[in-house]
Amino acid sequence: MKLFVYAMREFDELGFFTTLCEERGIELGWSPKYCTPETVDLAAGYDAISVTPSTVGRDLLTRLHELGVRVVATRSIGVDHIDLAAARELGIGVSHTAYEPDSVADYAIMLAMMCLRRIPQIVDRGRLQDYTLRGKIGRNISHMTVGVVGTGRIGGTAIDHLAGFGCELLAYDPYPRDAVAQKATYVSLDELVAKSDVITLHAPSTADNHHMLDARRFGLMKDGVVIVNTGRGALIDTDALIDALEAGKVGGAALDVLEHEDGLYYNDRVGDCIANRQMAVLRSFPNVILTPHTAFYTDVDVRQMAETVVEGAYALLNGEESRLIVR
Repeated sequence: MKLFVYAMREFDELGFFTTLCEERGIELGWSPKYCTPETVDLAAGYDAISVTPSTVGRDLLTRLHELGVRVVATRSIGVDHIDLAAARELGIGVSHTAYEPDSVADYAIMLAMMCLRRIPQIVDRGRLQDYTLRGKIGRNISHMTVGVVGTGRIGGTAIDHLAGFGCELLAYDPYPRDAVAQKATYVSLDELVAKSDVITLHAPSTADNHHMLDARRFGLMKDGVVIVNTGRGALIDTDALIDALEAGKVGGAALDVLEHEDGLYYNDRVGDCIANRQMAVLRSFPNVILTPHTAFYTDVDVRQMAETVVEGAYALLNGEESRLIVR
């Protein structure tokens, strides 16, 4: 097996991939660049490639097929950045990764707590040596209702961990789980957004849930609601969120993912005029936290992502069953 890794990070991923490939006799090639029309030919002669969440559309897949690539292994749980229909037509297998859900679940809870306790304002004003209390009063999560949208491994883990805070828990998912129902009450999405003080999103991005939080649903929410998104940027209508923040309907938002983040996150854009006005507006608000898609980013998860890339690609190339294969 020959594996080419795009967008390889030398400072963390490379060591894991090098060790794994040496142990399994896999020929490894890599580039720090993303898979684009300009770099796709780097994959010539390789059986499989690995990408991070960057667009891999029909044209790229067609060229990869022409180069002999048979597998695309994404270093993410979500696969909405890959044209799966085109991959199936071309006979290219797709796999995704799996890693411990604790890191993303705990990150989401941390972001919620930072919004509720006004940590950005406290830290920013502290740098100016403003140690007064005015405008810094927080809210107790244990006295609140928290709504969790998406109760897969990560959302379910978030509920497990939130249960320790003593807050009331609501959940929404088209596919309820008995284990989750023991700690949270499943309700409709409209009921969840209407009753929750904090809403945290842990759903994949699909055609059905695009902009699931839109102007109508923001209108249903409590005044001062806190929105946390560590799922996918497309789950929120960003313009509607900006309107709700400006109107005071949303009291705080913490977004680890953002619409149109492709080409921004994981890149050094210091000194650039970034062509994303929604991002610029959100960054101007004192009650908004933006982090660059880093909820997953722990040493344990990076190692597990490398391991599951190799595992998924190997299974597809050898006709084996694997939980990592995208059907």
